[in-house]
Amino acid sequence: MEADLVGKIDGMQKQAQVMVDSVFSFGELGFQEFETSKYLTGILEKEGFKIERGVAGIPTAFVATWGQGKPVIALGSDIDDIPQASQKPGVAYHDPMIAGAPGHGEGHNSGMPLNIMAAVAVKQLMEREHLQGTLKLWPGVAEELLGTKAHFVRAGLFKDVDVVLFAHVSDNFGVGAGPAANTTGLVSVEYSFQGESAHAAAAPWRGRSALDAVELMDIGWNFRREHIRIGSRVHYVITNGGDQPNVVPPNATVWYYFREADYEHIMDLWKIGDDMAKAAALMTNTTVTSRLLGSAWPAHFNVPIAEAMYTHIKAVGLPRWSAEDQKLAKSLQHELKQPERGLAEKVRDLKLPQPESEADSESSAGPPGGGSDDIGDVSWVVPTVTLRYPSNIPGGPGHNWANGISMATPIAHKGVVAGAKVQALMMVDILLHPELVQKSWDYFRNVQTKDIKYRTFLRPEDKPAIWLNQKTMEEYRPKMKAFYYDASKYNTYLEQLGIQYPTVR
Repeated sequence: MEADLVGKIDGMQKQAQVMVDSVFSFGELGFQEFETSKYLTGILEKEGFKIERGVAGIPTAFVATWGQGKPVIALGSDIDDIPQASQKPGVAYHDPMIAGAPGHGEGHNSGMPLNIMAAVAVKQLMEREHLQGTLKLWPGVAEELLGTKAHFVRAGLFKDVDVVLFAHVSDNFGVGAGPAANTTGLVSVEYSFQGESAHAAAAPWRGRSALDAVELMDIGWNFRREHIRIGSRVHYVITNGGDQPNVVPPNATVWYYFREADYEHIMDLWKIGDDMAKAAALMTNTTVTSRLLGSAWPAHFNVPIAEAMYTHIKAVGLPRWSAEDQKLAKSLQHELKQPERGLAEKVRDLKLPQPESEADSESSAGPPGGGSDDIGDVSWVVPTVTLRYPSNIPGGPGHNWANGISMATPIAHKGVVAGAKVQALMMVDILLHPELVQKSWDYFRNVQTKDIKYRTFLRPEDKPAIWLNQKTMEEYRPKMKAFYYDASKYNTYLEQLGIQYPTVR
């Protein structure tokens, strides 16, 4: 049965290439993934999945369902991309398709194609073998903004789900087990100050500068950094700093991410932020309001499911990289002044959670910190793992044009096919072995959530920030449409763009 499943996915290599290249070409930012959502749901509908659109009040969110009964397996992966990351694939140096446009500098064009391949192959197997179970596919909308998964949880998307198998691009195979290492949770908070305009030269004393309040808040935080835990991450952008220099800015806005290792410390940072904003408003005789734009819990991944998935990772193994694949990788690494080690040749070891040490105690400086992913919220309501599959090049800075170079090339295509095999094999394990599902829930209830209970960061009034990135996509989408992949005319996206693979200096 497993060999047949692997063979089915090997036979879908062309579909993998077309899906990966197509989503890459759409290049849509968070909350604006309309072409991507339409394309993916169209494929799933043709495969017999029932589509629910606009989930949790988010226009680009959907759930695609097939089958009936238990177990219920939910497959998810993110679909949004990165601002100003436009990049020609297969070109080992910075060469944007459209200067300033967004692009898949995180590789989120590949995960849903992987899940679709796995789900279609398993669906065919279930039909033939008369296996009971339900498959659900859902996209991570606006993951870069940590904008939706807490809303999915609140809307009950996972209330009947037995296991969530998530997928995220990487430069190697892997799966996390236990608390996610070197990661954080966060709240994403926007502070808006309101003052009074005046002629900045003729009567500045009559103005109350909202920009002064923003800058004073930022200065306060930059001094406070010395006195927060080492793993804390606090960063911001000023999204509105006024209109022109001769007008005292009557309104200004700053957007903060407050990242920490657990719920309590995240809430501490949020309170400090609120206090800083109030103090800045007092100093400038302005007023301030705030709103939550996104949030994420620190992830905790299910150990029994991770251990089972790792056996399939070892069995499938890394793709066979061609000389051209390695040339592209080493050329990019040279460009980025990184070690020229090429693509991964050995699967990483599975790291199981270690007992808590004194260094992790409340009196310590805390863990080292790092990035965030709102899959964390999902992991605290249902047993969850994230499959990391090899479609990117080691050495990239992340959230950057360089991380998009491989994402519509044979490197990504091969990695997605390999990842789909692992995902499909894991799904069959869950379908055929009820005891694995039971073990996953035993771990979830008696280990993971024994002492820590999930509490959403969302307040009743908080809604998805679906307006974000709208203006940017309105500016660039008309230009980007000229670069959408036409699979009816071109064998690959590289062929459509006229790119020789690989193109190096």
